[in-house]
Amino acid sequence: MTTHHQPDHRPDIRLVVSDMDGTLLDADGRVPDTFWPLLAELNRRGIVFCPASGRQYATLADQFAAVDDGGMVYIAENGTYVVRGGAELSSDPLDPAVAAWLVKTVRRLGEEGVDAGAVVCGKRSAYVERSDEAFMAEVRTYYHRHRIVEDATAVDDEVLKVALFDFGRAEETTAPALASLVDSHQVVVSSEHWVDVMAPTADKGRAVRGLQRALGITAAQTMVFGDYLNDLQMLDAADWSYAMAGAHPEVRRRARHLAPANTEDGVVRTIRAVLDLPAQT
Repeated sequence: MTTHHQPDHRPDIRLVVSDMDGTLLDADGRVPDTFWPLLAELNRRGIVFCPASGRQYATLADQFAAVDDGGMVYIAENGTYVVRGGAELSSDPLDPAVAAWLVKTVRRLGEEGVDAGAVVCGKRSAYVERSDEAFMAEVRTYYHRHRIVEDATAVDDEVLKVALFDFGRAEETTAPALASLVDSHQVVVSSEHWVDVMAPTADKGRAVRGLQRALGITAAQTMVFGDYLNDLQMLDAADWSYAMAGAHPEVRRRARHLAPANTEDGVVRTIRAVLDLPAQT
């Protein structure tokens, strides 16, 4: 793996895809101010920028509302929902029976003393049974459009994924309870506290490849940035793949290059270096 650098010749980048949390967003969970002039420059050059996140589409759309002229592309819900110009480009829903099983599993874990909650992520909204403020604070961060329901196993929506939030370490407590799904579904630890369960064919990498086909863009023309396990397949879809400094060790192994940390404006600095754009003053 190489650190971020200015290549010998400027590559023909047409698509830049970035994870959000721990990657583009700063330590306060905000898009850094330096990103907006860079996005304007990418747009001028005809380079597509696409956020790719476990976050809900409505949340991502809110975050970019001030600059989205109606044509932005979003990879939401860890690749299960791709929206371009406000219209669905692709989706990969989860079997409702599996979603219901997951809700019941979290209920059981709660009875056993595990402090966790389920978020059933539909196309129209996210749905939760748990309503205490500590849990809802986490839900509101990633799912701007959400509803508290009595029974999350029976929502009237197309379910894209189920996200489980664990106040402990998800890799050690919640994820092992989902072992029976690992061979048949995508079970991804997406951060220290979140585990996402999706259809077997759903991941960010597949979403990026579908977007590349739709736009007529190759892996050699694609830059990708990520920091956690839900970004692994996405890194494989780009020749210019970057792990953030401080990324999960497996992500650092999988990426071809290393970018500075999200707390050091790593995505913006790397894009400017690789595309030979002047730094913002």
